[in-house]
Amino acid sequence: MTTVHLARHGETTWHAENRYAGSSDVPLTPLGREQGAALARWAAEAGIDVVATSDLSRAVETGDAAAKLLGVDLVIDARLREVDFGSGEGLTRAEMTELFPEQLAAFVAAPASSPLPGGEPGAAAVARGLDAVAGLTRVAGADGTVLVVAHSTLIRLVLCCVLGLPLDEYRRRFPGLANTAVTTVELPSAADAAALVERGALIRFNVPL
Repeated sequence: MTTVHLARHGETTWHAENRYAGSSDVPLTPLGREQGAALARWAAEAGIDVVATSDLSRAVETGDAAAKLLGVDLVIDARLREVDFGSGEGLTRAEMTELFPEQLAAFVAAPASSPLPGGEPGAAAVARGLDAVAGLTRVAGADGTVLVVAHSTLIRLVLCCVLGLPLDEYRRRFPGLANTAVTTVELPSAADAAALVERGALIRFNVPL
């Protein structure tokens, strides 16, 4: 089995106001960069073979600190980027309530299957994310260890998929992920994404550094 550590990127400039970043390219705060440095120090002791991130700068900067300390090439993969929240990008929950209350209510009730207006369905996001993770397990091999620096919603959707949980349950089963906290799963070194579905073992969840 391949050990896969999943970490959310460091804090961003939208964090304090709890704005939905999604596919928007939002920079890290100074604290976010410090969190990335702490994740790098953790990675140096964790036997990491491969470091991969989404192509959004908040994930790249967080993961690059670990790759540099480990002396490995950073793998940047757009398939690991956050779910696109459509019209919700850059907004707070209160602002969405004012603009499209019915669609927001549907999203809260079933966030994977009822995306925000113009947003990406959870099934589409997890399909691309899981495909990227499968490729990383092949690169690392059956005894390898991977660090994936990605995003809160995508990580939780991937967890639901590999653990056999309904995608619409991702908020209830996994209420939130702290910045740079580590979630660890064991996965088969897979030929394709389908081989990971319901095949994961959760080792730890949302562990702070």
